[in-house]
Parts: sequence; C-alpha cells; structure tokens
Amino acid sequence: MDHTPGRFNVGGQTNFGGTNLLRALNSVLDHLEEWLIATLIAAATGLIFIAVLHRYGAGLSIDLSKWAVAHGVPVVPQVLKGIYSWLSSLDISWAQELCIYMFIWMAKFGAAYGVRTGIHVGVDVLINRLNDRWRRRTILFGLLGGALFTVIVGTMGAKFVIELMSTDQVSPDLEIPSWIVYACIPLGSYLMCFRFLQVAWTYWKTGELPHHDAAHVEGVETSKTAPIALGEA
Repeated sequence: MDHTPGRFNVGGQTNFGGTNLLRALNSVLDHLEEWLIATLIAAATGLIFIAVLHRYGAGLSIDLSKWAVAHGVPVVPQVLKGIYSWLSSLDISWAQELCIYMFIWMAKFGAAYGVRTGIHVGVDVLINRLNDRWRRRTILFGLLGGALFTVIVGTMGAKFVIELMSTDQVSPDLEIPSWIVYACIPLGSYLMCFRFLQVAWTYWKTGELPHHDAAHVEGVETSKTAPIALGEA
C-alpha cells in the first residue's frame, strides 16, 4: 500500500495530510466506510432472501398439503401444515421497511466512497480539450462545488434531524425514531463533502485524481505478460 501523504494508491485507498496521526485516522475512516457499506449490502440481501422464502414457503406448504390430502398421501399433509403454521407465526412484515432504510444508508455512504475511489460517472470531453492551466482550474472548481453542495445538504439534513429529535415520530413498521432513519443525510453528506475536499487537496498538491480500475482486484497481482496487461485481449 502506498503511504505517501496526499496520494491515491491503486486500490483506491487514500492518504491525506502530512502526519502519521492523520494517515492513521484516514485509514480507519476508509475501512469503516467500506465495512459499513459491505455490511449493509450483505444484511439487506440476506434479509430479502429470508423474506422471500418466508412468503413463498408459507403459500407453497399449504398448497402442497392440499395436494397431498387430495391424492391420499399419508403423513405429508400434517408435516406441511406444521411448516405452514410455523411460518405463519413469524412476523417479518418489517423486513421491507428495514431493507429500504439499509439501502438508503448504503447509497449515502456509497456516494462518498465513489468520490474517494473515482468511480462516479463523469463527462470530461470538454475539460480534456482545455490547456493544463484551465483544466486544473475547472477540475478544482468542480470538486469545490461538490464540497459546497454536500455541506449545504448536510447542514439542512442536520437541522431537519435535530428538529425530529424533539418529536415522537416513529417509522410505520419498525417503530424506531424517525431521526435515526434520516441521520444518514447529514452523516453521508458531510462524509461526501470531506471526500471532495480530500480529492481537491490531493489534486492541488500532486495533480492526480482518483482512478478506478475495474479490472483490478486488491491483493491480486497481474502478470506483465498477461494478454490483458498487454492490451491484447
């Protein structure tokens, strides 16, 4: 891993600032961001899978039980009815709401991750036709504009969340305080603002922007003689 201050390494990790403390804090933030996104995606996917099994398992078990009774199959109807009763007793009507909230949180923090790693889609046809001086100014203007926009959204979101904290408003199914749900707006927006400033600082100091290589897998070295590495694929 490249630990040069203010530079981006191949895997998308960043180092910001000139001290070991700043580098350590930034490394912790990078990993926390990645683990949060990965955990939310995995949890939401698993919960959706369980909810689908629950929904169709209950319907299928009672249908198969009726079929077994109609065809005189012994024992099976009682087993299937037991499965149906067990599944019906499980209340996971809250699963859809929780998955929505998890995907919203994942999207907010994923947007900040996208700024850090350079995976957001951008149209730079005109910018690349500018000379180096104006290209540099335009890119910095865009990055600082993104930072300004996200800090405004974060501040408005923080004000909204603070106002919600003084109410007893809760979510429909989970009945958790609404301010917890909406807290992703200021948290994600402020993190995204920090990432914009981080990228702008690095670009101002080194002239480098984060670049995402879709073919790169962290921890896997590509042979220099491989067809893909030589551009022959």
